[in-house]
Amino acid sequence: MTISYSRWPEDLAARYREKGYWLDVPMTDILARHKNSDAVAVIDGDRQFSYRQLAELSDNLAAALQRRGLKNGDTALVQLGNVAEFYLTLFALFKIGVAPVNALFSHQRTELSAYASQIEPKLLIADRSHALFADDRFIEQLCREHASLQQVILRNDNQPENTLESLLAEAAGEFNATPTAGDEVAFFQLSGGSTGTPKLIPRTHNDYYYSIRDSNVICHVTAETRYLIALPAAHNFPMSSPGALGVFDAGGQVILAADPSATLCFPLIEKHHITDTGLVPPAVSLWLQAIQEWGTNKSLASLQRIQVGGAKLGETLAARIQSEIGCKLQQVFGMAEGLVNYTRLDDDEKTILTTQGRPISPDDEVWVADENGNPLPVGAVGRLMTRGPYTFRGYYNSPEHNAASFDENGFYCSGDLIEMTPDGNIIVQGREKDQINRGGEKIAAEEIENLLQRHPDVIHAALVSMNDELMGEKSCAFIVASQPIKPVVLRRHLRELGVAEFKLPDRITCVDALPLTPVGKVDKKRLRQQLADQQAQA
Repeated sequence: MTISYSRWPEDLAARYREKGYWLDVPMTDILARHKNSDAVAVIDGDRQFSYRQLAELSDNLAAALQRRGLKNGDTALVQLGNVAEFYLTLFALFKIGVAPVNALFSHQRTELSAYASQIEPKLLIADRSHALFADDRFIEQLCREHASLQQVILRNDNQPENTLESLLAEAAGEFNATPTAGDEVAFFQLSGGSTGTPKLIPRTHNDYYYSIRDSNVICHVTAETRYLIALPAAHNFPMSSPGALGVFDAGGQVILAADPSATLCFPLIEKHHITDTGLVPPAVSLWLQAIQEWGTNKSLASLQRIQVGGAKLGETLAARIQSEIGCKLQQVFGMAEGLVNYTRLDDDEKTILTTQGRPISPDDEVWVADENGNPLPVGAVGRLMTRGPYTFRGYYNSPEHNAASFDENGFYCSGDLIEMTPDGNIIVQGREKDQINRGGEKIAAEEIENLLQRHPDVIHAALVSMNDELMGEKSCAFIVASQPIKPVVLRRHLRELGVAEFKLPDRITCVDALPLTPVGKVDKKRLRQQLADQQAQA
């Protein structure tokens, strides 16, 4: 059985193969090439795993899952944090052709239930240390709602059998890998989305592996690279830009941190001689603040490059990275849907500080459209349109979303507002879609509005972004209620519905009525302007 997805047209697929972008090999190839190496691949706290151990342990897990009935074409729901088991599980699933959705560790019931509804997983792999799985109630709910779910494997479980630890220790025996073909779905990436239901992005071995390989070339990743994963491991950025998979492909070393705090990361950088890492702008701000407060950056002496992405990096903050941390800055502007842009390490200072780079591939087709879909000239601000050898062709089982997101020639409209410089670099100017980018975490306004309106006292709700110096954007909910209601009550309401903490509104304002546009829609532009005026007066 194969998972259906929107494929590239035959002429484009032929071009991508002819040019060597698509190799028609599964991403199990990444580990296979290093399976006899005793070089350290992953450091997770006091634990170290060589490439040989990664290969053997992922074989063990793959074989154990195969014996329990998992097979090529099945799907899985996975929620693991920044731990070595995340990568062991990912490669094990690749080896038996099971396509996972890798939920973020910050996700709660709402998100996991939505993912399960879309892929109908046969397998759940999660961690008892997550509050959702502290007992079996949520697992029982998922099993009731999804008859497909046949196997539940937990990390940190107190049972002696059928735990993630026991399966990793179960000898592979006569294991035969059954990965999906290079042009089939390897896993589902998560879309930030601007609508109420989290959308899933089918990523194939061909397209994702190409993005990883060429990211390595652009980012100078080698076997000497020591890469700190401080952002959530399941995010597209720390997975593949070049991220952990890029480092594994090159034979380098991945060091895991639970979060990007300076108190945690600075000692790791010094101890493990880390050369590279990827951060979002708020984390960069906290690192710079720590350097000022501690009066030293000697612990960062080994650091050669910091990539910054997830949200737009301001020029002032960008300049401080190079002067105060003393390493090279590389800006990254990418999307889980595909397209990734980098400033090059040999770009001039102005390009590095003021743009978000240019695409990976010569066959990334990028142009700027006006509101009617017509091309705009260089320097004009408009909607980003793109297609290419690693940009997807459609969300999973979402025909309505796809109709709105692609033009008749298969170009994807990301919802980003950009301008192109004469030399082909991109400058991000904002978002067209109704989405809030809170320090790199994307919040779909419609999702939170719908959940707020499930409170019996809420008549209308509108969630909009407001500028924030540290996070880039925060969220403000405007509420029309049938009776006075306190913000703490609404936040508790959202928590009880199982919403991830980062999606809770940072501010809640009760109003008598929401402003409307001439066509009767909520005028969010006016609400955002109202917030901006208030901030200017503060």
